[in-house]
Amino acid sequence: MPTRQQILLKTRPEGWVRPEHFELRESVIPSAQDGEVLIRNHWLSLDPYMRSRIAPEKSYAQGVEPGQLMVGATVGEVLESHSDTLAVGDWVLSASGWQTHATMPAKQVLKLDTDCVPASAYLGVIGMPGITAWTGLMTICEPKAGETVVVDAASGAVGSVVGQLAKGEGCRVVGIAGGAAKCDYVVNTLGFDACIDHRAENFKQQLAQAVPQGIDCLFENVGGEIFEALLTQMNPFSRIALCGMVSEFNRAPYGHHTIRSILINRIKLQGFIVSDKPQTWPAIREQLRARVLGGQLQFRESIAHGLENAPAAFVGMLKGENFGKQLVKLTP
Repeated sequence: MPTRQQILLKTRPEGWVRPEHFELRESVIPSAQDGEVLIRNHWLSLDPYMRSRIAPEKSYAQGVEPGQLMVGATVGEVLESHSDTLAVGDWVLSASGWQTHATMPAKQVLKLDTDCVPASAYLGVIGMPGITAWTGLMTICEPKAGETVVVDAASGAVGSVVGQLAKGEGCRVVGIAGGAAKCDYVVNTLGFDACIDHRAENFKQQLAQAVPQGIDCLFENVGGEIFEALLTQMNPFSRIALCGMVSEFNRAPYGHHTIRSILINRIKLQGFIVSDKPQTWPAIREQLRARVLGGQLQFRESIAHGLENAPAAFVGMLKGENFGKQLVKLTP
């Protein structure tokens, strides 16, 4: 019988995630039942949120237990359909996890238009990362022309969209990224006004020079020492969209010493989870898609090949080794 590959969580990590925390298995491909479709996945998305799903601590969504399939979004092609809404050959987006084939209820699958944009973009710039960028920037930071917007992890799937959207709003945009190559990409390809390498010995000095008028909007992805430094540069009545704290995923929480800046500067700080408002996704996706087609949004992808290489790519992404959106190509 035809089989599929799946990656399960083998053991919960303590500290840094390692590839041996995962296990590759083969199983029989289940047949699609009434109202279901069988999907051959072509692309798997790897995202920082997955780290919190395999931690023992309570998170905003149900975690993955040892022995269970790793969660994740995929884009694939319908091989078999028992639904009136999807046909064989349709390209679809689903949350089918780390596996090559999946049987899903058709109502949980989104049909995609891949004529003008690559299918993989629905996992990045016009997918959850892009929608995350739009939601945090537009609804929490509410940037105004002439203001200074800062985003860390600026070359990543979320940060790169944040900066480009902010430039479209007429803002001065400063990115923070790891390494000269990423900073060069952020400025010369994405059009940011400046980018600071957080690995630089004089990072704090460079930050102060890059934001001479202070920071009005901060889109925070990293946490830790970087967030600590950024808090000292915030303006009165500035806004912070707290999206992630990836630097703290694999270590003890960072002890912040500049939290009083939030009080002194009357900063609006709001954490958000983009999945809280799925009803907003279709309209935002259309806005992002229009900008991609119009050339206002550039994007870059890091691609690992083969499901068996997903764990190593996931670990590399958490360490900042990816450049742009991290994907796994599941088909030749």
